[in-house]
Amino acid sequence: MSKIEVPFPQSPVVPAMVEGGHSIQFSCHKGISCWNACCANIDISLTPYDIVRLKKHLGTSSTEFLREYTVPYEMEKDGIAGVKLRPVENGTACRFMKPEGCGVYEDRPTACRYYPVALLSMRKQDEFVDTQSYAMVKEEHCKGHEVARTLTIDAYREEQGLPEYDELARGWRQLVLKKKSTGPTIGALSLKSRQLFFMACYDVDTFRSFVESEAFGKLFAMSDDERTLVLGDDVELMQFSFRFLKQVLFGEQSIALNDEVAKVRLDKWRERQIEIEKEAAEKRAKLEEDMLNEGINEEDSGLAYCADESGNCGQG
Repeated sequence: MSKIEVPFPQSPVVPAMVEGGHSIQFSCHKGISCWNACCANIDISLTPYDIVRLKKHLGTSSTEFLREYTVPYEMEKDGIAGVKLRPVENGTACRFMKPEGCGVYEDRPTACRYYPVALLSMRKQDEFVDTQSYAMVKEEHCKGHEVARTLTIDAYREEQGLPEYDELARGWRQLVLKKKSTGPTIGALSLKSRQLFFMACYDVDTFRSFVESEAFGKLFAMSDDERTLVLGDDVELMQFSFRFLKQVLFGEQSIALNDEVAKVRLDKWRERQIEIEKEAAEKRAKLEEDMLNEGINEEDSGLAYCADESGNCGQG
């Protein structure tokens, strides 16, 4: 197949947000002069639901799909990861592109369905819900904007099957927005937490094995009916993974813990807090001793000691 030249001199996203009732003029169909052009130079991020649909279409596991067809990327430095489609080897074209069109059209990703519209999902720091707006994507090679066919963005979304895709990816988008909006207030996620996020969001088959494990069963109290429902359907399991991550990363409790195990974990946490306070007190005492031995006045050193009513100590 000959390479299609696709010019991208500037960012294709027009920085103007619109609502679902906004009318657009667009049509993409076989026979248009730019057919397959957008598929020849891809940068396609995948949602967890995209992966569920595509791995089922290809008859493979999520683990194998991720290994063979995707590349991870950082959404923020040292933060949670996203997943993009891997293009053809030594090229930029989509591996599913065929002369007649998309080879996985029935299960094509959300980003492909939205084109030439961009979904903008936002959440303000002091709000608990996310909002959706849209922006138009206009690239020089695309002739679809020149076709005299007018419809609203809402109608276009219905036509492309997007309400289902958006609803089933909503929990994942909330996780991403929550992490970005909280920023440093919850601290940087550990490597283990980032790996857990990646597995739970994108590798549904490995997450299933995790939920089936004895250790998971000892910690979380799930009824037999709930376990059967969650483990028997990829979409249900995916939705459960979002609840699980909200609980372990952000403390939003929605999955019951077994009382005995939960008490043990709480006792261990309290023991660790006591150890931390003890270590801090020992360090403080050692510092004060060193300062006295060296004849340094505490106020002159700039280390003002303070203690609240609970006895917690810190440096000013």
